[in-house]
Amino acid sequence: MDSLALGADLEPEPVVDEQSPVTLFVNGEETTLTVDHRATVLETLRERFGLTGAKKGCDHGQCGACTVLVDGRRINSCLLLAVTQDGATITTVEGLADGESLHPLQQAFVERDALQCGFCTPGQICSAVGMLGEAADGHPSHITRPDTATGPVALDADEIRERMSGNLCRCGAYPRIVEAIEDVIE
Repeated sequence: MDSLALGADLEPEPVVDEQSPVTLFVNGEETTLTVDHRATVLETLRERFGLTGAKKGCDHGQCGACTVLVDGRRINSCLLLAVTQDGATITTVEGLADGESLHPLQQAFVERDALQCGFCTPGQICSAVGMLGEAADGHPSHITRPDTATGPVALDADEIRERMSGNLCRCGAYPRIVEAIEDVIE
């Protein structure tokens, strides 16, 4: 019997758009919305909330341009499905400022000219905020000396570079980015 004949009576399964309601706390605002099960946090932030700070760079979690804070932890939002974040608190670069006052890291990036084209800057800043929290909580990095990982981790330039290595800058503003983070630490 011909293998094509076996499948001739089968009809393709209909495409069903599955959606679910989720409640997100984005930059301090509670919003309940219905999201497609395939929509990422990045797509939801940009398309549904109009928050365009986080960028779609590689769409594979390798460049860090999409970094936001989810429940205080830095996350590549291009890899995270929005439907899985019901009840989550999400902070984008737009939500870091306090009214007209920039977050200390935002201010340091401006003062140090730690940006060139600016494409990666929102992800760099969100990643730096998350990284400072991780270090304060004692989370070691690959280069943290084991005998020092029993409390807050001291952040020297090498430790900062290691912890920020998941955020790429095609313009090469890395030295200024490290300096801006060091300014905030001091």
